[in-house]
Amino acid sequence: MTIAQSLISFVIAAGLLTITPGLDTAVVLRTATSEGAKRGALAALGVVLGCLIWGGAVAIGLGALLAASPLAFTALKWAGVAYLVWLGLQLITKPRTAFAVAAAEDSADRARGAFAWFWKGLLQNLLNPKIAVFYISFLPQFTPLGVATAPYVFLLAAIHAGLGVVWFSMLLLATRPLLRQLRRPGVVKAMDRLTGCVFMGFGVKLALARR
Repeated sequence: MTIAQSLISFVIAAGLLTITPGLDTAVVLRTATSEGAKRGALAALGVVLGCLIWGGAVAIGLGALLAASPLAFTALKWAGVAYLVWLGLQLITKPRTAFAVAAAEDSADRARGAFAWFWKGLLQNLLNPKIAVFYISFLPQFTPLGVATAPYVFLLAAIHAGLGVVWFSMLLLATRPLLRQLRRPGVVKAMDRLTGCVFMGFGVKLALARR
């Protein structure tokens, strides 16, 4: 796989995953609908910064781990396969029928100051270890042979964060229409099942990958 092929396939996959409703989307939507678009934008910036922090941490750890041992690569690969396939099966067989924006409330709501909503988005993201697990499982398979792992994985994380900026901007520009669509059971189920198929496909791709 060339760098160009890697980037194109990653943008497609990460783009689909970005628009799939999740906790980050819920935080931004709820803040925008209850506190206004400006505060929703601050929450979105916090979420994006959290992704970059997780991406940097994962990139450094993966770079050191994969450089140290071929056995580590094999173990990480099969752990990633198991995680992606399990997650894909869960989304396909047990899709959600509702997207509960109100459920996004958490302890970060107690933040104070002019950037309270920024800290809310940041803390919500940093306190979600599933993001690290996802990055560890998902990003390595898009790293071409012969490319330094750590900087390339961070580049992919930065691209994912950039896609988040675009998606959150769209949400803030069309909050109410998009919120109505995301609350439709059919839309939520379809997005979950489509994302599940993507996870399953990349799990198989990862299983066939060689160092």
